[in-house]
Parts: sequence; C-alpha cells; structure tokens
Amino acid sequence: MNHGSPMWNNAFGIEWLDFNLSTSLMTIISSIIVFIICVLGSRNLQRRPRAFQNVMEMLVDFVKKVIGDAMDWKTGKQFLPLGLTLFMYIFISNMLGVIIMVVVGHDLWWKSPTSDAASTLTLSVMVILLTNFYGVKILGGKEYLKGYIRPVPFLLPLNLIEEAANTLTLGLRLFGNIFAGEVLLSLIGESLAGVNPPFTTIAAFVPMIAWQGFSLFIGTIQSYIFLVLTMVYMSHKVSKAH
Repeated sequence: MNHGSPMWNNAFGIEWLDFNLSTSLMTIISSIIVFIICVLGSRNLQRRPRAFQNVMEMLVDFVKKVIGDAMDWKTGKQFLPLGLTLFMYIFISNMLGVIIMVVVGHDLWWKSPTSDAASTLTLSVMVILLTNFYGVKILGGKEYLKGYIRPVPFLLPLNLIEEAANTLTLGLRLFGNIFAGEVLLSLIGESLAGVNPPFTTIAAFVPMIAWQGFSLFIGTIQSYIFLVLTMVYMSHKVSKAH
C-alpha cells in the first residue's frame, strides 16, 4: 500500500487534536446516504407496500426481530430507531470501501470509514455509554449500580473490566475485519495490476471480484454482529436480572 491518509494535524491550534480528513469525509457521505435511503423509503407510505417501501419494511422487521430476541419487546421497542440507524450506517460504511477506493496523490480519500479504528471505537464507546444511560433511566440509579455487585460484591472489578473489554472488542472486531478486507483489495490492485499490464491486469480481475464478493459478505455479517451485540449489551443493562 503506497498511500497514506490525509491528516489535519494540530487542528484549531490544539497540539493533540488531529483529524483524518478521509474518515471524516466518508462518515459524512455514509450519513447522507443513510438519510436519503430513509427519506425515500418512508415517503408516500401505502397500505400495500411496493418497491422501496417494501424493502424498508423488511429491514425494520429484521431489526425488530433482533431486538425481540435480545429482550422483551415492551422494553426493546424504544431501541428500534437506534438499531435501525446503527445497522444501516455500518452496512453502508462497510460497503463504500469495497466498491471502490480512490487515491489522490499519495492519500487515500475514498474508503470505508469503518476501516479506521478511531471511527469504530467511537461507535462502540457511544453504544456502551447509551447502554449505561438507559440502564440508569429504566432501572433507576440504585438498582442499576447493584448490577455491578451481583451475585457477590467482589465481582465488581471483574464487571468493570468486562465493561472496558466490551467496548474494545465491539469496536476492534469491526475495524479489523473491514481494514483487512481493504488492505487485501489494495494489494491485489497494486501488486498484480501494476506489473506487466495488460496480462496481470486481466489476471487480477478474477481475485479482485472474488475478494470483493467475500468482503460484501463480511461487511454484511459485521453489521449484523454489531447490531446483535449492541442489543445484547443493552438487554443486560435494562433487565432487572443483569
């Protein structure tokens, strides 16, 4: 991989504040795509859904089933918007770098924002914070805190370690899978297609298409896993017997 990342170092004059401009750009693009899909899917709703509305309703039913499997629907229905947004955003983000990667100069500008550990860890921190917030909101502060010392008080340190481990694994699992896929796609494109064209270019086409198909599968699975784990963690926090 003979490219780097476009960075804005010392942003706003703050020495420790750096921005990956590519990740920021692709995060905005992913968010806009999700917004457009939701608007188109919810516009002119009909009793007998057709075309795009039908797809959106299938997606909503899918997320509802995931939530229903993790917790009681009476409690879980309030998390439907969260689950739907997470799944769509992560799926779209995973797909962007599979379809195409754009290098300008020596900087990679078009990629999956989820191939950046900072992006996926931010998502996981947000999820863990939300699970704790709703745990306090639904159970009350006293009942929520008791969950850290059940079934015996000396488990408190282990429960705190589990909280940190959940945050890391949730974000790094997504990052590792998507980043590895993009690295391999880049290596196939640069190493094979760049040597003795056009014969190696033709030879690179088959493994490129095969790996893109596999990456599509992995990206979809990782979106599903992130959604499932989010709702499982949420269930543990909002259920009285967590």
